[in-house]
Amino acid sequence: MIKRISLTIGWLLIITMIVLVGAANYVYDVAINRNDEAIKLYGSEEAVEAVSALEEEQKRLQELRSWTEKQDFEEVEIQSDDGLTLSARYLKNEAPIGKTVILAHGYKGNNEQLPEVTKFYYEKGYDILKPDARGHGKSGGEYIGYGWHDRQDLRKWIDYVIEEKNEKFIFLHGFSMGASTVLMASGEDLPGEVKGIIADSGYTSVEEELAHQLKYLYNLPSFPLMDITSLVTEIRAGFSFEEASALEQVKKKKNNLPLFIIHGDKDELVPSEMAEQLYENTSGMKELWIIPDVGHTQGFLDEEEEYKRRLMGFIEEAMKQ
Repeated sequence: MIKRISLTIGWLLIITMIVLVGAANYVYDVAINRNDEAIKLYGSEEAVEAVSALEEEQKRLQELRSWTEKQDFEEVEIQSDDGLTLSARYLKNEAPIGKTVILAHGYKGNNEQLPEVTKFYYEKGYDILKPDARGHGKSGGEYIGYGWHDRQDLRKWIDYVIEEKNEKFIFLHGFSMGASTVLMASGEDLPGEVKGIIADSGYTSVEEELAHQLKYLYNLPSFPLMDITSLVTEIRAGFSFEEASALEQVKKKKNNLPLFIIHGDKDELVPSEMAEQLYENTSGMKELWIIPDVGHTQGFLDEEEEYKRRLMGFIEEAMKQ
């Protein structure tokens, strides 16, 4: 009898483990593995609605398209530390003020996005670099790094604009996954030419962000599925969810760079509490702006003039450091 019970329990454990490993690989294929399929994310509906509202402003959209098409973007490439070809678009300003911004896009995005922000920086005299993150756009890579391996890629792009474009004063500005990328990069040894970081709607860690999605999309606890998916990701992509932490990186922020954290208080995709955690755990010059009644990465569109004012004010102060 005891032997039969032990055997039954053993088989149940094996079956459970098979199911969990299968589910973990499914999560990896949907969320980490490179693919062009759009996936449902909790809180993404608000962004879709905001985009739809923007699309109704045909005049504004047409002006953005027309402006973008007229710009002489240069397609540039570098090699990552692990041998990937990384692609970006570089825009040299016709009336430069000696400052450069590197714009980091979000999850499933590409370097053709953020036209409003690109236009704003250009009109202010900035040179602009817009990389495709690994696993996105024209850049190589078979997985999405959620900012972790991308932080090293960003470091290579910084070296590129310093060495090849002779850029002297550089700011990093990221949105969503791109925000977490620039935050993760802050924990690395960055050159003195980098003067400040702007993070709009970034998450604290891959582990916490995916656990948030799992809870609200499927009403499932993070344990044990996230732990097993993290192990699968470590095997297949070379990083774990636990180590991919913007929070831990800002704690050690090696260059003590000025940091501006922006977040909407109606962001359901990445909770605004994450912005507060990031702010509380960093030192040096820092600023936090939680924007009332604004969703995920919608601050620039919904509060454009105030966003621009605060952004330029932060950069002015950062340049004094």
